[in-house]
Amino acid sequence: MEYYEIHLLNPQQRFINKAIKVLKAGGIIIYPTDTVYGIGCDILNKTAIGRIQEIKNNPDIKLLSFICPNLKDISKYAKVSDYAYKTMKHLLPGPYTFILPAAKQVPKKLWNKRKSVGIRVPDHKIAISIVEGLGNPIISTSATNRKGEVLFDPLEIRNIFNSQVDLMLASGNLNGTPSSVIDLSEDTPIIVRKGAGDLSWFSQS
Repeated sequence: MEYYEIHLLNPQQRFINKAIKVLKAGGIIIYPTDTVYGIGCDILNKTAIGRIQEIKNNPDIKLLSFICPNLKDISKYAKVSDYAYKTMKHLLPGPYTFILPAAKQVPKKLWNKRKSVGIRVPDHKIAISIVEGLGNPIISTSATNRKGEVLFDPLEIRNIFNSQVDLMLASGNLNGTPSSVIDLSEDTPIIVRKGAGDLSWFSQS
């Protein structure tokens, strides 16, 4: 694994470029977000998605979550209702994962049984810079141990995934909370997981 310590507020562009190069070659990266470290690949590379399924030790796992660079880009990969658009415009970028009906451009490997996907726009310069440079969304599945516990220490993550991942961008301990997950695939929002982020919007709307 290539391992680089990247500055959180002023990320070195050369390290961003290395991550993009790995992704374009079909590789797997670990990168920081506004919540926890994510394991990712280009969502259009089915071989890379298969590798992440192996890393997560579940060949049938539905990797619902992926990162888009902005709200406008989400509409390419999901069907967005007026209410969903209003909600996401209010809350993004931020530590939320929104479940939306999948568009045809999204590989079916990422659909759940209801043909929905999870989409994030994190408030994090490194993650967004990678996605913008790649030109495609990237998978965002939390770096966890075999027990499914989220890992925060980059050195521990490096030791565990050293032989399975091609590159890691480390920006110190991320003592965050996984994103809140909100299902906007129907007319009424459903909070699937209470995590990071203010959820008071849903009690008001």
